[in-house]
Amino acid sequence: MSLRMLPVPDGLAGERIDVALSRMTGLSRSRVGELCALGSVRLDGARVGKSERVGAGAMVEADLPAPRAPEPAATPVEGLGLLYEDEDIVVVDKPAGVAAHPSMGWDGPDVLGALKAMRVRVATSGAAERQGIVSRLDVGTSGVMIVAKGEQAYSVLKRAFREHDVDKVYHALVQGHLDPSSGTIDAPIGRHPGRQWRMAIVDGGRESVTHYDVVELMPAACLAQVRPQTGRTHQIRVHMAAVGHPCVGDAAYGADPRLSGRTGLARQWLHARELALAHPITGERMTFRSPYPDDLVHALDVLRRVPWA
Repeated sequence: MSLRMLPVPDGLAGERIDVALSRMTGLSRSRVGELCALGSVRLDGARVGKSERVGAGAMVEADLPAPRAPEPAATPVEGLGLLYEDEDIVVVDKPAGVAAHPSMGWDGPDVLGALKAMRVRVATSGAAERQGIVSRLDVGTSGVMIVAKGEQAYSVLKRAFREHDVDKVYHALVQGHLDPSSGTIDAPIGRHPGRQWRMAIVDGGRESVTHYDVVELMPAACLAQVRPQTGRTHQIRVHMAAVGHPCVGDAAYGADPRLSGRTGLARQWLHARELALAHPITGERMTFRSPYPDDLVHALDVLRRVPWA
């Protein structure tokens, strides 16, 4: 047994701590309940009972067995489509609610598990739980994502993303009206000092640059085409929130719950619309696009038609 500190991921926000910690560690709920009764579980530094609710980014501390690295399990994922596949790469259209790969604290579906269920081979490079993964999308972000199938493709793609040789285009529906309508946000991003699961603009953070252009105005929001020059965790979400325009539906970064309720969104309105890159083996320039999923289309329709006061 050892003291472990575990940040609560977005997908477990609102759950009881016995449910959340069970999913994060693999321990049974009854065992977690026993630990709570013994005072061995703390939430943000305070001892809690098993029925306490957790928030995204909260820190859980407990004496637990050493973790085992998760590995992808073949699990079909409804709504996950293949945009392109050859011997070297596979490009998927990832739905929201699906992680890029398995991880501690996440027991939902993931892209690698879906590909395994579809009998799509991926590269063996990388850690066991994320082999073939060269770039990730947040669980709550939908759209285009590429996975390497061969080892050479993996190496070339990792370098291309690292050196910013991949053109990534996202569409983001953000609160209010961005001013100016075209601009660049250049602000370093690192772990939030008080919420380790969240990111924030911090002194000493990693260089983070986001370019944007407003493409449509609505009474309460605007639709922006966003090109992240760098690829930091939660980069677009953090940068938009930092300038006072969080993505609609993004509760973790300060979105207005009234807008989320009006649109019915259960996640941030953020979609990886387009990915353009040189094929890692042939060098051919390729572009892949993803249409908006139904929940984002519905939210757009609502905010286009309904004034907001």
